[in-house]
Parts: sequence; C-alpha cells; structure tokens
Amino acid sequence: MAKVTYERDGRIGRITLNRPEVLNAIDNELPQELADAVARANSDEGVHVIVLSGAGEAFCAGYDLTYYAQNEGPNTLTQEMPWDPMTDYAVMMRNTNLLMSLWRSYRPVVCKVHGYAVAGGSDIALCSDLVVMADDAKIGYMPARVWGCPTTAMWVYRLGAEQAKRMLFTGDKIDGREAARIGLVHRSVPAAELDDEVEKLAERMSTVPTNQLMMQKLMINQAIDAMGLQNTQMIATVFDGITRHSPEGLAFKRRAETESWKTAVRERDLGTYDWTLDRPVDPGG
Repeated sequence: MAKVTYERDGRIGRITLNRPEVLNAIDNELPQELADAVARANSDEGVHVIVLSGAGEAFCAGYDLTYYAQNEGPNTLTQEMPWDPMTDYAVMMRNTNLLMSLWRSYRPVVCKVHGYAVAGGSDIALCSDLVVMADDAKIGYMPARVWGCPTTAMWVYRLGAEQAKRMLFTGDKIDGREAARIGLVHRSVPAAELDDEVEKLAERMSTVPTNQLMMQKLMINQAIDAMGLQNTQMIATVFDGITRHSPEGLAFKRRAETESWKTAVRERDLGTYDWTLDRPVDPGG
C-alpha cells in the first residue's frame, strides 16, 4: 500500500500521507514517496495548487519511534559508537531535501492539519506554503528537549528568533489558535470547518494562472533563501545527528528500548527524567 497517495481533482492535486495506523509517522520510505507525489503534481499542467493532508486521526506524528527508538540496536537514526557524523548527515539531509520538495514545488502547497503535526510532522507542514489548522490540532517540535533538532529549520524563518527560541527551548506543543496568533500558520478554524476552509482557499488560488503562482512563489522564496536557509539547514541537520548520539540522546534511546518509546517521550515532555544522569527525577525537586 502506498504510504503517500496522489490524485488530481480538477485544478487541485491532492497529496495524502497514508499511514493512518501510526498517525502517518515517517519511516524510511515516506519522504521519497512524498517527493514523488510532489513531482507528479508539478508535471501535470492542469494542476494549479496542491492540498497536502493526512489520512486518519492526525496529519503526522513525526518519525516512527517504534522503529527508530524502541527497537534495540542501531538503525538509520542511531549508529553504533563511535559514530560517523557524515554518514548520519547524508541520511538526514536526504530526508530534509525530500521534505523540501514542498518548498521547491512550482505549485503552491496548502497544508491541512488536524490532530497532530509534531516533531518531523511539523517539518513537513512548515515546508508547505500555507498551513491551515484545526483549532484543537497541535503543532510543536518536542524532540528539541532531547533527541532532535528540526532539520528544515523552518521555525526561525516563519516565526523570527524570539518565538522560535520559545518553541525550541521548551519543546512545547501549541494548538491551532496559538499557532495562528503568533504567525506560525496562516489560519486556525474549528475542526468542523477545516475542510471547507482549505477548499475555499485552494479553489481561490486555483483560479490564478500557474505561471503567476509560480512567479510569486519563487519571488517570495528567494528572499528566504537569500537569508541563508541552506546554510541553516546544513547546521541543523548536523546538530540533529549530534542530539541522537550525545550521552543524553543515547540515554533516551536506551530508555525507549527498555521501557517503550511512549514512556521515554512522556518523561521527556514532562521533564521527569534527567538524561544527563540517566535516571528519573522529581522536576520540582
């Protein structure tokens, strides 16, 4: 079964993350399938705009921690020690570039977020051009607390330094209302209105000639590129590998292996585990 599906609906190309049984979590194949779907939409002269969404109960819950964190032993995200930073960089920059196919797409991308767009799922959403969230949906990059650095680095370019630091120093999740208020996403609406809101926006955009849409997107994106996006992503991707192979990152991996990734994530997000000392702590103590 395809992990990302594509279909054309009039002037709209619809790309859907399609691993609903795991909240569309990212595995080794999903980034390539996403880029392939973007390429299909861009090669179809009848498509004016892309709508990106997730099947099931969420947009995307990030990387599949059952495989990458909970399973014992090394994998593509955790090497045996001593580790090779450039081997890790090659893997993760590949994924970053594949997710950035949304950013580079000649057709504008509207991302529809329900449920969760967290961790690596937030990377996917924020590589889109416009994000519309349900009020009760959650977005955030919790691995900033341990075991991750957002490789696409889109937080700072969408929010500016102050708000990006607030999000990445805490690893907090925020709802759609807050995300819209601080300018992270285009708009937030009640969950029952999400589909209609995205359709209205996509239909409005689809009445513009594709060459006009392409020129406006290239013009705006080059301003971000000129601010050093590629250099920032290089640093972020190197740092992401370091976070997973640092003493604290390896402690997180061990905790996920011995207790389950859900336990490790809960302790990370609540601050009830000291990853440097590799033991539970009282956060108020």
